[in-house]
Amino acid sequence: MATLLDTKGGPDARPRHPEKQGREDTPLQRKPPWIRVKAPTSEGYLETRQIVRDAKLVTVCEEASCPNIGECWTKKHATLMIMGDTCTRACSFCNVRTGMPGPLDADEPRRVGETVAKMGLGHVVITSVDRDDLADGGAEHFAAVVRAIRMAAPKSTIEILTPDFLRKGSLSSKDWAADIVIDAKPDVFNHNLETVPRLYLSIRPGSRYYHSLRLLERVKERDPSQFTKSGLMVGLGESKEEVMQVMDDMRSAGVDFLTIGQYLQPTRKHAAVDRFVTPDEFATYETIAKAKGFLLVSASPLTRSSYHADEDFAKLKAARETQLAR
Repeated sequence: MATLLDTKGGPDARPRHPEKQGREDTPLQRKPPWIRVKAPTSEGYLETRQIVRDAKLVTVCEEASCPNIGECWTKKHATLMIMGDTCTRACSFCNVRTGMPGPLDADEPRRVGETVAKMGLGHVVITSVDRDDLADGGAEHFAAVVRAIRMAAPKSTIEILTPDFLRKGSLSSKDWAADIVIDAKPDVFNHNLETVPRLYLSIRPGSRYYHSLRLLERVKERDPSQFTKSGLMVGLGESKEEVMQVMDDMRSAGVDFLTIGQYLQPTRKHAAVDRFVTPDEFATYETIAKAKGFLLVSASPLTRSSYHADEDFAKLKAARETQLAR
């Protein structure tokens, strides 16, 4: 269970989630057998951790307490988180620390590119914290990272998992910051809707469901060749019918790839788990989503946005080729 304190600060550690300190504790449910994972100890895991440390980079694997970190890092797959480790938003499901971030690190794009090359990644996933403090939400920095990876590791394919760039320009004009990132031409543009519209005010209060949906649609309008991807957490109190409606909304926006995973509660101060969705239910969601026309669907208790991303990218390309052949 992740701590609410920022342990990286040593004796001067500050609250990791200052906005959650005054909340009443929420109950913790015992995890079912299908959701438990072993603590990471492999040599590959330790080697990946050292590479990340040496490059002074941040990973969402650690910051968000991902349950798959042991498996992924053993395979030298890490999702790099750019623009710092402090988010300007305070989503009730997320364990990334919140507060006012520091200035952008102008050297970060170079270090990311060199790290991708050093790790020999065929496919890399880059995400970030929300940076509402920046005029463009960090769009130009995101694009610079994509360009740096292209320069240092030209054979690597790039998947990005972006913020929503809310209020960073107008959706209907030519000055929307998101366009800067789209025009950098990543291979996969991912933005997670996270949950159903009814739960946004309690789970994702700083975001707007239809704005996020519009972002995904914008990618396809601006560059139809880019794969689009989005993810949902379940077990927060949503109904099956609500999940199916989100699937329809995603398909209307042209989303190619859907991921669905179980929400896991980081601490007692975060949103409570309503229930643990069974593997059979995940299989049903996958069947329904495929019938709705997604090119690829990954639905399981431990599915996360970047889980098996390299393997899934190969499947995604194959699925598009099959579709075009028809």
